[in-house]
Amino acid sequence: MLINKLVIISLLTGSMLGNAAQAQGTPDSVITVPSIPVGSAVSLGGTVVPFKDVTFSAQIPGRVESISGEEGDHFKSGAELIAINIDDLLAQRRSAWANLANAEAALRNAGVQYSREWISPYGGEQNDAMGGMGSMMKNFTNPMQGMMGGGSSPGMDRYASRTQYGTQLEQARGQVVSARAAIDKIDASIRDAKSLAPFDGVITRKLVEVGDPVQPGQPMLEYADISKLQIKLEVPARLMPGVKKGMVFPAKLDVGDVEIQARVTQVFPIADPDRHTVTVKLDLPPGAPGGAGMYAEVMINDVNAQSRDLPVVPKAALVWRGSLPGIYVMNANNDRELRLVRVGDDVGTDGVAILSGLRAGERVIVPGSGSESSSTWQ
Repeated sequence: MLINKLVIISLLTGSMLGNAAQAQGTPDSVITVPSIPVGSAVSLGGTVVPFKDVTFSAQIPGRVESISGEEGDHFKSGAELIAINIDDLLAQRRSAWANLANAEAALRNAGVQYSREWISPYGGEQNDAMGGMGSMMKNFTNPMQGMMGGGSSPGMDRYASRTQYGTQLEQARGQVVSARAAIDKIDASIRDAKSLAPFDGVITRKLVEVGDPVQPGQPMLEYADISKLQIKLEVPARLMPGVKKGMVFPAKLDVGDVEIQARVTQVFPIADPDRHTVTVKLDLPPGAPGGAGMYAEVMINDVNAQSRDLPVVPKAALVWRGSLPGIYVMNANNDRELRLVRVGDDVGTDGVAILSGLRAGERVIVPGSGSESSSTWQ
């Protein structure tokens, strides 16, 4: 049950609560029980998670060559965490460089051939060898072929030859580009062989060891920033109207039942279609005990439930016998009377709601530190 904190402070502080048990030898005090409107709340279980975490997976096949540390070891941003052997990639890279050299040589040769086809006065490789007499000899030996329109046109022959050499030149250029792209691809794989820390953090879990073979997509290492912790909570959709970014909710960590105040920092925009819940993250205050993976409980307002008035007393007014709570009440004769009660949720830091056994307006005794009253009764 969550209470308006301003109302709690005004009703549970000051003379009504007294200052019982705050100084040595203080006597018992009698207070009148106030009634406070209390809304319904739901306790939801969540998990403490790191502010940032990442799982490194293999990007290339190979064998794990090195791991820089163990679980719990701290690293700075940019530090190498895990590396895969790259001997095979280095061999491929040398072969790719050889292919590039061959492609560049073919490109130079294609360029020379294309240039000669344009510069030669008669065109063609054979004409160059004959000193340009090839075309003249052809017309001399077949005079009627040119006159009758038979055979091919010398101009068309030169155009076809230039086109052929031009095509060879473009193909050679494409082979050079392809060879360089192969080198770039291998270089990218070499970079992917090493996993670097994206932020300051610690190794939280090793999934492989040095010497293990890995395949692309296989998880190898989990890494997280645990300097800041959060509670990850799955909130039923019906409770989401009472949850907004920036709101503060009471939470309890599974470390000696430590109670803290957690602030909502992230509300996921879409509900889970299977569980009909919305993921909510709450920041833990600095210095909060506990660590990632621990269990936590958060009290969330149920805005759909009606509020009711309940009596609230200081926690110091409760006396216990085992697990049975009780309160000393002043009856009509001004005599002290022990009454069993059923307690509800905490109200602020010093109060507790009473579900049954006590009414608002009654007078209860808050034992002092120096009195004979005790927090346990016989």
